[in-house]
Amino acid sequence: MTTSLVDDSFRKDVRRCFEKQTFAIPARWLYDRRGSELFEDITELPEYYPTRTETELLKANGPAFAAFVGQDRAVIEFGSGSSTKTPHLLKAIEPAAYVPIDISGEFLEHSASLLQEEFPELPIYAVEADFMKRVALPEAVADMPKLGFFPGSTIGNMIARTSVDLLRFMRETLGEGAQLLIGFDRIKDVQTLIDAYDDSAGVTAQFSLNLLDRINRELDGNIPVEQFRHRAVWNDLYARIEIYLEAQADVEFSIDGHGYALRKEQKIHIENSHKYGLRDARLMLRAGGWTPLQEWSDEKDYFTLMLVEAHPLKHAP
Repeated sequence: MTTSLVDDSFRKDVRRCFEKQTFAIPARWLYDRRGSELFEDITELPEYYPTRTETELLKANGPAFAAFVGQDRAVIEFGSGSSTKTPHLLKAIEPAAYVPIDISGEFLEHSASLLQEEFPELPIYAVEADFMKRVALPEAVADMPKLGFFPGSTIGNMIARTSVDLLRFMRETLGEGAQLLIGFDRIKDVQTLIDAYDDSAGVTAQFSLNLLDRINRELDGNIPVEQFRHRAVWNDLYARIEIYLEAQADVEFSIDGHGYALRKEQKIHIENSHKYGLRDARLMLRAGGWTPLQEWSDEKDYFTLMLVEAHPLKHAP
């Protein structure tokens, strides 16, 4: 890929990582087409409980969703990926339209076409966009009541300030009176968490290392990928899994013609996955302009789906 076709924000974030020595790259850049495919593989792993648990919640609570949500809403899915969980929701609430939003356009179109085959009568309007800011929705759904859908505990990939900003942008995108069904991964025993993000088959490691392959491919880099390893650690103070790419030796490389170096054991921080108590989740949602309506959890309290609504904002107690 020539550099003229590269997202300029990607280039800026990568160069900032090394030039400003932040040694951190936002997690959203993990999801090029190859990264998205690898993440779908991760969701099938025995250690990775979130997708399996959330899917069971979606299957089991369809009638409850329908009772709260009603029919004829436009479902707006943020970061839709492969949309594998989406059919369970669509079957339950019989929406008027479906709008998947994803930053990976090629992957988005493929997923949308597969879903269209499963729901041939459902209007589907795929939107390639960065959902980390307000998104302009298709005119066809402008006057429809809306249900945002944000499964997978993707909210956990962000620090608290960014999470609240995202929730506010979602509110702006969907409008007052809209509802949002959102997933939260719960705090649990540390070994279960570590296993979920450092699987025995090494698929998560491939997912992480693909970021370096993407930099080499899109930004004319020559990072020695084989000299890095994937690391997942639990940070109890921040209640999150942290993912790093750690240099296994002193390395030198170039990106966009600029030279950089890392020492052995120096790490690049590429992802967080925050875990929540229910009070934490509710407080964050309220800060983002959403009022909790209902929540559903599995028997082990591993995962929670929360339905919230954009009530009129108040500036007094």
